[in-house]
This record gives sequence, structure tokens and C-alpha cells, in this order.
Amino acid sequence: MPRVRLSMEDMALLANFERITGVSAVDVIQDEAGNRLIFVVRPQQLGKAIGKGGAKVRSVSDAFDKHIDVVELADTAEDFIKSALAPARIERIKIQEDRNGNLVAYVTVKAEDRGIAIGRDGRNVARARLLAKRHFGLDNVIIS
Repeated sequence: MPRVRLSMEDMALLANFERITGVSAVDVIQDEAGNRLIFVVRPQQLGKAIGKGGAKVRSVSDAFDKHIDVVELADTAEDFIKSALAPARIERIKIQEDRNGNLVAYVTVKAEDRGIAIGRDGRNVARARLLAKRHFGLDNVIIS
């Protein structure tokens, strides 16, 4: 599992996130392409970070003037990808090396949840790719 490195700017973002939500995040990814920040919180902390009716995450979004995603950390790549694609219902995840030597997660999603897993403009699957690469060294996440 790759070791996540945080810049001083990242640590400042984490500190502000904790100040606003009361939850200590373990990682943040600045997704400039999606004009968003993706915070990773410890297991069982997702609801507290989001807040009642999404109030805390809205406060964070207002403070940073960016869209905010919050994902729950997991011990395995499969569980982390499930968390990153939630609330889409995942049927199966198979991680294997492709013919170029890249590690790829092939994710089978319930047919009616395919749009949720991909997200508007591919935002959700892009989030899963960023997180899987950063935390588990996977080169790609493919939804089927």
C-alpha cells in the first residue's frame, strides 16, 4: 500500500475540515479538474462529517468555495472502491493485472446503479480512480 504524502496546504485543509466538522480526516485530494476536494475519513465517521441533512459538508463547501466529497477509509482496495462509489450497489470487484502490467479494478455494479457509480460527467468513477491510485496503487477502475 503506497504511503500518502500530505503537503502543508493539504494539512491546512485537513485542519479546517476538522475545525468545521469535528471529524479528523486522514487524507485530502485536491481535484482541480472537478473543482472539488475529496476528504477521506476514518470508518464510522462519515455520518458525523456530513452532518444532519448535509449541514456540515455544506459549511465546508462554503468555506473552501468548492464541491466537497467525503469518503470512508477502508482496509482493502475493494472496500475502499465500494466506499468511493457509494451509494451505488456493487455486485463484484475483481482486481487483476492487464496486459500492460497495470493493476485494474473491474467493478460490476447493479444495472440500475450504473449511472450512480459513474456519476455526472464521470465524477464518481474519477473519485474512485484517484483514491484507488493514491491509497492502493491501482492504475484504473473500470465500471461494467
